[in-house]
Amino acid sequence: MSVTVIVGCQWGDEGKGKIVDMLSNRHDVIVRYQGGANAGHTVEIGEKKYILHLVPSGILWPHTTCVIGNGVVLDPIKLLEEISMLREHGIDCGGRLFISENAHLIMPYHKAIDSLSEKNTLKIGTTGRGIGPCYFDKFARRGIRLQDLAYPEKFRQKVEDNVREKEYQVARFTSEKLFDTEEIVKTYLAVADQLLVYKANTVVYLNDSIKNGKRVLLEGAQGALLDIDFGTYPYVTSSSPCSGGASTGTGISPNKITTINGILKAYTTRVGEGPFPTELFDADGEKLRSIGREYGATTGRSRRCGWFDLPLAKYTLMINGVTEISLTKLDILDSFEEIKICTGYRFKEEFLDIFPSDPEVLKQVIPDYLTFPGWLTDTTAIEKFEDLPEKAKNYISYLEQNLETPVKYVSIGARRDQIIIH
Repeated sequence: MSVTVIVGCQWGDEGKGKIVDMLSNRHDVIVRYQGGANAGHTVEIGEKKYILHLVPSGILWPHTTCVIGNGVVLDPIKLLEEISMLREHGIDCGGRLFISENAHLIMPYHKAIDSLSEKNTLKIGTTGRGIGPCYFDKFARRGIRLQDLAYPEKFRQKVEDNVREKEYQVARFTSEKLFDTEEIVKTYLAVADQLLVYKANTVVYLNDSIKNGKRVLLEGAQGALLDIDFGTYPYVTSSSPCSGGASTGTGISPNKITTINGILKAYTTRVGEGPFPTELFDADGEKLRSIGREYGATTGRSRRCGWFDLPLAKYTLMINGVTEISLTKLDILDSFEEIKICTGYRFKEEFLDIFPSDPEVLKQVIPDYLTFPGWLTDTTAIEKFEDLPEKAKNYISYLEQNLETPVKYVSIGARRDQIIIH
């Protein structure tokens, strides 16, 4: 039995797409377990760049089957655009992609409410893709699921009921009529047949696959510090990117998970609002952003950049039960004369070596840094760990020792082949 979970262990944008792509070559079934089209996984193969928001990036390997689990909120139009893009590149999802019949659908009113809320009430830096409002309806037990498209009258009634409620909800923001029930029903039913061909009881499919010896890889979106429970609330996403979310988002029980791969960038980035202790506002921060091409795959927004945060990583590895680390974008540090790691925080008269969950404390902490000499060597063509510069190996060794977890993979470039197995 082999079930591996891939978890982002910072604020997302750790380079999960590349690691999922690399590990997919060794797995049979690749599953997305939470989030929606608010996340982008980027994979570069030769001269081609693929940015995938909903379809698991394992689809790029011809031997795999891909699954969108019940924990995902699905934008039907975006999904069909993605499937079409893949088809244009010679990758057919037919017979290789299954979508949980219980996956909830993002509706036009979810996007409108998302944007209105961000503009008028809680400014947390959402992507405006309707993710939060869709999860809200799911837990309020009025969501619309993929399987509802198979029953046009039932679907219409659900849309009518929801539009009535949403009009009341947005009346405090605008007197404009934002939602057209007939247009929504017409648009979604027009693509129903295209979507329903992918519908499946994925819980049974996945558990049967495991029973039959298939190797299964579970991928989340975002990162652990955007988890609705364990992240820097309220500046979080609306689901659980953590390893626990892999079970609830797929129906695979925790005792079937054999490996948890935690992805950490060799420095730290964050998109959107919220506290960020090691954020840099100087030339080093701009250099990380520029060399690392730190712009969101989904929105294009600039990412905030800072040094590696050890207490943060210890916390996320703990809550996810990480068994091995993938360290990404090490090459971005190649030209730095000095590289820093935050080893703890100063808060008033205290020294904290743990990541505080209180956002008011987190906003005020001052990081303590340990400075490492840079290796000032191009690492992008290196193929073996032992061939890395000694100072780069020392940097990785320090992380391994202090995180008490082995670094198994080191990414030294954006391309599929630029990865070192340690």
